[in-house]
Amino acid sequence: MKCQRSKFMLPRKIAYLNCAYMAPQMKRVEKAGMKGMMQKRHPYKVSPEDFFHDSETLRTMFAELINADNPKRVVLIPSVSYGMANVAKNLILKKGDNVIVVGEQFPSNVYPWMGVCKDQDAELVTVAAPQTFENRGQKWNHDILEKINERTKMVAIGHVHWADGTLFDLVAIRAKTKAVGALLVIDGTQSVGALPFDCATIQPDALICAGYKWLMGAYSLGLAYYGPAFDQGKPVEENWINRFESENFGGLVQYQENYQDGALRYEVGEHSNFILVPMLLTAVKQIRQWGVGEIQQYCKNLTAPYLPILQEYGYHIEDSGSRGEHLIGVRSKTRFDMDKLKKNLTTHKVYLSVRGDALRISPNVYNDELDMKRLMKALTM
Repeated sequence: MKCQRSKFMLPRKIAYLNCAYMAPQMKRVEKAGMKGMMQKRHPYKVSPEDFFHDSETLRTMFAELINADNPKRVVLIPSVSYGMANVAKNLILKKGDNVIVVGEQFPSNVYPWMGVCKDQDAELVTVAAPQTFENRGQKWNHDILEKINERTKMVAIGHVHWADGTLFDLVAIRAKTKAVGALLVIDGTQSVGALPFDCATIQPDALICAGYKWLMGAYSLGLAYYGPAFDQGKPVEENWINRFESENFGGLVQYQENYQDGALRYEVGEHSNFILVPMLLTAVKQIRQWGVGEIQQYCKNLTAPYLPILQEYGYHIEDSGSRGEHLIGVRSKTRFDMDKLKKNLTTHKVYLSVRGDALRISPNVYNDELDMKRLMKALTM
């Protein structure tokens, strides 16, 4: 794959290595949003079918992206917290049960379980990262697997850790959760769209993704997959469009007990959003055209020549097999001089994030060697 910078609204004078914070806008995505916004000028041209068509297409595209066999298990959500709230509403625990998360996990995948465990007198178990640089990712995965037991009712985790890209062995974790009868709920926000995810292999009970990072959509619209474990559950809200035969506008007051098929009961109200849906749909189409595996390989090829140089300067970077290639945590054995670091980054117009004790470098297909050279100057001065 060649660099795709021309498809984005990015100035050449900056090095934006911060997709884990927010993806830059693709030109085509912006046009789709503008078209959707202007559609409201003529509401008499908006048909009942328009409330369903783009949403259905987006579900189908996303299902193919994650290799899910049924698009009706995919729903549109406004945020990760909303997607997790649907899980929390249907998670039944008793005293002595536990829910497992990992250390310094993103708050939207922790706060729901804190509340549920407190309300139902269960235990929230946090598996902290090993206090070592050597084989850190492997040891962390080992510790997670060791913590899963007959008391575990759910493991809630990311595919990669949002702060440093540590790769979690979801296949092994899924096997262990199945053995003890526990759910596996995955926050795919920092991976889906840049790192291949296979529902058929991993078999998650839920996969929740914000749409404005690696899926390259707009803020406030994401996607979620809910497996069979949630087929008879209760959604966090009751809205008209998720009910059976909601396509029949003339019959909406013939109130329905049943929901739409699959997991559509969990979809947010007004999910037909005529601005955000076309934007995310356009982005997902482009990602499918590029290929998620190709995106991951592009990030690897881009960063691989430079990471050993950073290691020579005393930085620690997790081994390639234990992290994502699109999200790389860089740590120092001595404390970062944050004032100097911020000054260097500003001088060289490099944009990345600091999360915990790691510098988070998160490139994508719009980055090139010039961006990496700017980064090297900023970190090796």
